Parts: sequence; structure tokens; C-alpha cells
Amino acid sequence: VQLQASGGGLVQAGESLRLSCAGSGFSLDNYAIGWFRKVPGKEREGIICINSIGSTNYGDDSVKGRFTISRDNAKNTVALQMSSLKPEDTAVYYCAADYRNNAYVPTDRYQYDYWGQGTQVTVSS
Repeated sequence: VQLQASGGGLVQAGESLRLSCAGSGFSLDNYAIGWFRKVPGKEREGIICINSIGSTNYGDDSVKGRFTISRDNAKNTVALQMSSLKPEDTAVYYCAADYRNNAYVPTDRYQYDYWGQGTQVTVSS
């Protein structure tokens, strides 16, 4: 089970960025997928997560209205679309997978078993 996060980079405040999480060696279909981020000195926090049927849950109210999550089961990927980026969105972003077959959408990092490597997002002011 491997996850690959990609799409990070350096953008200016107000711009958009799209991150992608790809599953390798397994199907993401029966997994809840979460996007998390970590800044130095803080714990890794759940931003937004999606279950296998497309229900979503925000773990961070500061991204509501700016970040959305979607899954493409045909491509075995989950995307994080980020718009109206702010300098405080600067962090290392991670995707994670939690195998479950119910409607619950966890945002707690301890619920997730598999993690991809991080991708750096830097938003300049």
C-alpha cells in the first residue's frame, strides 16, 4: 500500500493549487482519504477528508469555502483543490488512507493507517 502526494509548489497569496494523492498497489475505492498538513511546531492536522461514497468532512474550518476534495476512482486518485490561498496555508501537505466501509469520515490523524510522503506548499504574501 503506497500513497503518492504531488502538486505542491510556491504560489502567491490568492492563487490556486491542486494537489493529487495517487494509490499504488491497491484500490482507493474502500478507503477514506484525508488531507493533512503540518507546520513546524504544530501537530499534523486534518484539513478535509472524503469517504468511499464521496461524503466529505472538514477538520479545519479555516479552509471551508476555499478547499475542496474529490476522488476519481477510475484514476485511483484523490485531489485537493485549494483556492484563495493564504500565507498561513504554508505547510507540508500529506494524504492518508483509512480502510473503512461505513459512512464515517474521520479527520483525526490517528484513524489513518497509510500515509504518503509530504508535498510542500508555500504561499507568499
